[in-house]
Parts: sequence; C-alpha cells; structure tokens
Amino acid sequence: MRKIFYILLGGSLLVQSCTVSKLTKAEAYSKMYSERPLSIAVMPPINTTTNVEAKEFFYVTLTRTLCEQGYYVVPSFLCLDLYRTESAYDAENYATSPLDKFRTILGADAALFTYITEWKKSTLGSNITVTIEYVLRSTVTNETIFRRKGTITYDTSVQVSGAGLLGAVAGLAASALNTAMSDYVPVARACNAAVLSDMPAGKYSPSYDVDKTLIAGPAEIKQTVK
Repeated sequence: MRKIFYILLGGSLLVQSCTVSKLTKAEAYSKMYSERPLSIAVMPPINTTTNVEAKEFFYVTLTRTLCEQGYYVVPSFLCLDLYRTESAYDAENYATSPLDKFRTILGADAALFTYITEWKKSTLGSNITVTIEYVLRSTVTNETIFRRKGTITYDTSVQVSGAGLLGAVAGLAASALNTAMSDYVPVARACNAAVLSDMPAGKYSPSYDVDKTLIAGPAEIKQTVK
C-alpha cells in the first residue's frame, strides 16, 4: 500500500513539474502595455539568407500587417529619405544603437527590426521555409518591447487530378513550377501574419487594451501555412 502511495505521489510531482505556466499578454509583453506605442517605423529587414530579394519582399509587406494590428505606420517614402541620410538602410547599424532620431524626425514611438535567417525551398519544390524574427524597440527607452521568432513553411503544392504514379509525378512537377514562378510577396505576408499575430493590438484596433488578459503565444513558433 505504501509503495503504491509513493508511486502515485511521484507521478503527481512529475505532472506538476511538467506543467508550464502560461502568461497573459499583459505579463509577456508588459512593456508594450506600459509604453503604449502608437506609431511604428519599419526598418529595412536584416537579411542573412542567399535570397537577396527577401529584404524587399518583407519591407513592402510589413506596413499592411502592422496597420491590421491597429498601429499607425510611418510611410515608407518618409523613412527611406532618413535611412539614406543616416546610412540606416543597412538596419544592422541601428540594431543596438539609440533610436531617438527616429522619434524626433519621424514621430515614431517604436522601430521594428526584422531578421531573416532562412529562406529555403524544399528538395521537391513543394514548399518554402522561412525563419524570421521580429524585434520592436522603443524610440523612447531604446529597450526591446516585443520580440517573436517563427519558422514558417509556406505550402506551394498544387493538387493535380489523376490516380497512381502519373498523377503523383504531375503533382510534384506542378508544385515545383509553382514554387519557381510564385510571387514571394504572399510568402512574406503569411510569415508576418503568423508571427506578429501575438503582438498586442494598437490603439486603432477594437482589441486595444482588451487583449491583455488573453494567453500569450510562445516566443518561438513553427507553423505551416498555405
């Protein structure tokens, strides 16, 4: 009887030790709720992949995602002039530097840095995998107020009718062609939407200051989208 008791007790402790405490968004992103940024300047993405165009894909798609989250995004044509003047088009130069000039000149409360570290097509050409991290830094305190990373697999496979081996081969060929010719903007948009979906809502969203009680997602995600 005592042996059974200790087995049950040990099992109970094991379950408790494996339980992961979940934070609310207010707890996970406390600086977002205390600083309450209204406007964001999108920095040119920092791209370390072999796909040299990935930087442009993400730069042109981030405004839409952030606006849908309820933020005012400083127009890119205003930012680019400053970036060229301050050598900030290579955002690496400001990744850890003071950001006060972006607040003074652009009126931005925060600056979004994007790090693209993987852009890989599958061997069969049926999908594209992107690893990307988003870091939002305050232009007031220079601190990081939001950070999230994702490895997103964008499914480009095409369904082709036909049974047996011939149908399977046709499907793979169509998927490879679709991947090779695909517009990569939808891939960038899908990554933005998946990873930034956990960002606390901005002032221009109906969820503003209401979502703080929601459970925050993990700091790093892996997801397949289509």
